[in-house]
Amino acid sequence: MQSMTGCGTGRAEGNGWEVTAELRTVNHRFLDISMRLPRNISFLETPVREAIGAGIRRGHTDVFMTVRSTEASSVRIEVDREAARQYCQAGRELSEELGAEYDLSVSRLLQMEAVTTLTEKEMDSELITSLCTEAVRQAVEQLKAMREREGAHLKEDLRTHLDKAAELREKIAERAPFVVSDYREKLEARLKALLTEEIDPQRLAQETAIMADRCAIDEELARLESHLKQMRLYLDAPEEIGKKMDFLIQEMNRETNTIGSKAQDGAIARCVVDLKSEIEKLREQVQNVE
Repeated sequence: MQSMTGCGTGRAEGNGWEVTAELRTVNHRFLDISMRLPRNISFLETPVREAIGAGIRRGHTDVFMTVRSTEASSVRIEVDREAARQYCQAGRELSEELGAEYDLSVSRLLQMEAVTTLTEKEMDSELITSLCTEAVRQAVEQLKAMREREGAHLKEDLRTHLDKAAELREKIAERAPFVVSDYREKLEARLKALLTEEIDPQRLAQETAIMADRCAIDEELARLESHLKQMRLYLDAPEEIGKKMDFLIQEMNRETNTIGSKAQDGAIARCVVDLKSEIEKLREQVQNVE
């Protein structure tokens, strides 16, 4: 079992370039990858998505990528000397014409438009893509290791709540056979208090039978037991089981609500409240299972 919460980083370097990748994931119904790459490395989006998809199946994933040159100087400065001469000539002519001091320095001249051009080292897209794939692979492996650790904690917590849910289900099953007999006794006592003549045994049996049919919860208890057993099997399943567990939680909640509405018994009603609380705790945890 894996959690959908985790983070991982990776780094790859070669031929004067370094690529780093950072992944952060939280729960989501599907695999949702979010990345904002600078324009100069936008060609990495497809290989990044493929590398992540090969390692994880669900979760909202934020991706942070950096690509930088590791050489001492990755920028080349080019000077347009002709443009600089024209700036100087124009400055001298304006100084003579206006009688103003000529103060155009070299440092100021280098800041003038079109005089200097900064050219960054050209990227080798094939090399960068290869480094990117390696960095993301490392990040995914680290991410999966963290998600497995988180998943182990999730498994233990889910097992605890399943045990409590199973205990409550057993208490309801033990109490269920007495609901009809208690109803018969209460009904008979009320009728004796209201009627002066003798109670018709056949009529009492009919009313009791109707009540027994209305409050029968054997099927719901059987289905609830089946769902609990299936949830335990999913705890050790190697494949993606988050969606399946979420569906079972919905079915468990449905059966519990039906039991509560049909039983009409105070003791069972209290167990149902506690059982719904345990199911809600299961639901909250299952939301983060891959």
